Amino acid sequence: MRDVVEIGLGKTAQRGYHLDDIAIVPSRRTRDVDDVSTAWQLDAYQFGIPCVGHPSDATMSPESAVALGRLGGLGVLNVEGLWTRYEDPGKVLEELSRLEEGSTATRRLQEVYAEPIRPDLIAERVRQMREGGGTVAVRVSPQHTLALAPVILDAGVDILVIQGTIVSAEHVSTTDEPLNLKEFIADLDLPVVAGGCTDYKTALHLMRTGAAGVIVGFGGDEWSTTDSVLGIRVPMATAIADAAAARRDYLDETGGRYVHLIADGDLQTSGDIAKALGCGADAVMLGEPLSLCAEAPAGGAWWHPAASHPNLPRGAYGVADEPLGSMEKLLYGPSDDPEGQLNLFGGLRRAMAKCGYRDLKEFQKVGLVLDR
Repeated sequence: MRDVVEIGLGKTAQRGYHLDDIAIVPSRRTRDVDDVSTAWQLDAYQFGIPCVGHPSDATMSPESAVALGRLGGLGVLNVEGLWTRYEDPGKVLEELSRLEEGSTATRRLQEVYAEPIRPDLIAERVRQMREGGGTVAVRVSPQHTLALAPVILDAGVDILVIQGTIVSAEHVSTTDEPLNLKEFIADLDLPVVAGGCTDYKTALHLMRTGAAGVIVGFGGDEWSTTDSVLGIRVPMATAIADAAAARRDYLDETGGRYVHLIADGDLQTSGDIAKALGCGADAVMLGEPLSLCAEAPAGGAWWHPAASHPNLPRGAYGVADEPLGSMEKLLYGPSDDPEGQLNLFGGLRRAMAKCGYRDLKEFQKVGLVLDR
């Protein structure tokens, strides 16, 4: 039974744990690292590493999404981002890469994202990704899904990601026609990934919509201000474990329908990735770590998609850092960084080998210890 703490008369809170609070426990067996597989599959699409690119314009352009796909991951382009607002966003991204921290940066982000979304550019970006080869995935917010879905679907994507800070299967509105996720997904013949969610009930309800994947978390890191703006913070180790419990119950409920969990938050190093998968995730969504590769379109700067919200930004602008190396070096090494920011999935393979697990499904059973 999870700890429940009384925080005042008549009010309790459940204790939650971040990835930094836990550690992986090796078992009695070890395994040769060359015998370890990091492959996973979402619907009919297979990937060499459990890496999904967070749909921030700082990291995901049509070119970098294709590059991530060639390296075994899944790049996701934001169809509400700069690439669908500007014919050539290169100059805008170059300017943004030189901004300084503070409110001036936030105002400038709001200004450049005030340009309207162009449906013709959505089709063009999807075409560019299709020509690059690999799996084509795009992200749209729940608020704009119904309006943009016809253009996205006509363009011919493989995977649709419906992502917001918090996404529920039961949005209530007295002013607008809300998106009915279950009905929307039922009408599609392509896999949908939905999220983020933060607890067991929301994860289970999202699974019941027919989603092929559920995002756990909302990309929380040192630049996310969702905690200070909305008071919402996600202890990722607990959130992933709760969603994994929902998946087990959903498996029983449906007689075997498996929904993939994608962890999005608290992920900076290969050790963080290993712990997220050990808690029950099938893959991780990487944002800021990918901003440090040479292919990142914003030249090392970083911001969350919510950082440019016109009324309530929920992310700070991270000034550009020098690239640590190519995307391939970031994902596969070799590494000259002792902190785990390079060779992210080589580090994951090593962790799996040290604990004796052959593949990701087995690794989800790894032992964990609370060490904080």
